[in-house]
Amino acid sequence: MLLAMCFLSSMDAVAKWLMENSATAIQLLFLRSVIIVPCVILYFRMKGAASELLPTRPIAQGVRGTLGFIAPFSFFVGIHYLPLTAAVVVFFSSIFFTTLLSIVVLKEKVGLHRWGAVVVGYCGVAVAMMPWSGGELKGYLLILLSSIAYSALFISGKYLAKTESVVSLVLSYNLGVGVVSLLLLPWFWQHIEWQMYFGVLLLTALALAGHFSMTKAFSRAEASQITPFEYTGVLWTLLYDILIWQLYPSQYTVMGAVIIIMSSLYVISRERAQRPKIPVS
Repeated sequence: MLLAMCFLSSMDAVAKWLMENSATAIQLLFLRSVIIVPCVILYFRMKGAASELLPTRPIAQGVRGTLGFIAPFSFFVGIHYLPLTAAVVVFFSSIFFTTLLSIVVLKEKVGLHRWGAVVVGYCGVAVAMMPWSGGELKGYLLILLSSIAYSALFISGKYLAKTESVVSLVLSYNLGVGVVSLLLLPWFWQHIEWQMYFGVLLLTALALAGHFSMTKAFSRAEASQITPFEYTGVLWTLLYDILIWQLYPSQYTVMGAVIIIMSSLYVISRERAQRPKIPVS
């Protein structure tokens, strides 16, 4: 998980830099999908496990992949208007919306403690989004939209995982992002220098490495044990903000981060405490 957050935070920094140098979010998502989808297919064909990529419920996966486009698109556009650290802090609010969706979709029971943590967490989001925190309001709203879309993506993946393989969900998601980006590309294509394509390759490599590391992490440990390590992403984005953009977080960003992270950790701890204990024989 520590490696995953290093790779994914670095990917965000590369995306922000590319968009500041004339690339658009649609271009980045399209080019990323063009590279990732064939790589995933080729890898599983070489393993002789191409059947794992086939969906059992293609329509549901197609809808999930298409709507899933909103999460990376709104995040990439949002970081264009915000310091990376501020964007990542607000994005961490996704755990609260995931909790709300788990009640509606997965019929999970949430007690008073977790409800309280969700309310406090969104108070932290409000603090982090203060007008004088740095960045533009539309940037914060886009990141908030991204966190909500990511939560829906996560919950829908968890729901479909009952009948679908994880790799088929990954493939259909990236394919959906690529198709939507392709449809929008004629209106958002901008000329970029050939050297910039090395940046796109780096962004894609970081995305693959990050998602691979995160998948490995979740396959080797309980989510409640490794999810807290996601918050190390704040340290990486803070480092990039200072080194590349000479930006330091405002006191409101720091205050919001503390409230959001502490509330999130409480939600995680309560989920773990409420999980049924398996007797040891």
